[in-house]
Amino acid sequence: MARPKAFDEDRVLDAAMRAFWAAGYESTSTDDLCEATGLGRSSIYNTFKSKHELFEKTLLRYMTSRTASIVELLESDLPAREKIRTLLWRAAETEPGDPVGCLVVNSTIELAPHDAGIATRLERDQDRRLTALRQAIEAGQRRREIDADKDAATLARFVVATISGMRVLARGGADPASLRAIADTALDAI
Repeated sequence: MARPKAFDEDRVLDAAMRAFWAAGYESTSTDDLCEATGLGRSSIYNTFKSKHELFEKTLLRYMTSRTASIVELLESDLPAREKIRTLLWRAAETEPGDPVGCLVVNSTIELAPHDAGIATRLERDQDRRLTALRQAIEAGQRRREIDADKDAATLARFVVATISGMRVLARGGADPASLRAIADTALDAI
């Protein structure tokens, strides 16, 4: 008879997610995952089958949570420029307890070029964010908060690219003041 799991899977996924986020997929060893989660190798492999499956679950958890927060902001009653400013400023700050950078950006760089499954998941997530952002920009254009002569889809891609770049710079050591200056410059371009 199999023993029931004696751990909180959500806590384990969060701990593994932070390990992958901090070091990347390839650089996160099974020993690192054991240390981060407090589980032994057998518990990790009996529950998640492989490091890759565990990573996929953590990436999905990250994208679901982060994208839901973004969509919630973009669908709020705030003026469009304030929504965009909030997104950009969020990218300039690291939440307490979070690694620097972005698991999605890191995974796009590290895994998407040679892992079709991960690339597809990342593309779907980006499409969801781009659609919500484009719709918020179009609403702002209708209310004359954003120049209607600018292409909303292009502006949405510009914002996503700026945020991704800011996340890479943060991972490389850029300070929050520099990132806020980039955010302000991007907002001025919109």
